Amino acid sequence: MLSILVRPLRLRALPPGAAVHTDLPARAAHAVALLKESPQTLEGFFKLSEIFESTTLDPHSRETVILTVAARNQCGLCIDMHEAKLAGLGPAPDPRRLDAVRRFTLQVLAASGAVGDDDLAAFQAHGYTRRNALEVVLGIGAYTVSTFANRMNRAE
Repeated sequence: MLSILVRPLRLRALPPGAAVHTDLPARAAHAVALLKESPQTLEGFFKLSEIFESTTLDPHSRETVILTVAARNQCGLCIDMHEAKLAGLGPAPDPRRLDAVRRFTLQVLAASGAVGDDDLAAFQAHGYTRRNALEVVLGIGAYTVSTFANRMNRAE
């Protein structure tokens, strides 16, 4: 099991210009090229991703949802891309809040959405809302499409 599934996100320490960052644009372009085999899948992912970016979840929380899905689904490309994006956002204002969204995302996945009232209350105790809970579901959907397609296409 990947570390993100059992403990809070920990960004890998990489030297400036490390390969994981320098080849990200080429790796992403390759993944998109492979996904063009199904224009509807590509368009669907882009639309869902755009909608997810417009949610009321803050950028750190959105990236945490994406990274949680990517780690659970073992998509190396998505992990690398979104670790870089999260690092570019700077330090999280409240790391405990991000851990709450990470844990809630895993609970939603494990329960196929049927989280318990206690799980929802614990999520809300960190300042999240029921709306945010539904936005987590949207993020899970969008990035399940991406991670599954990348793995199927061997785009990692």
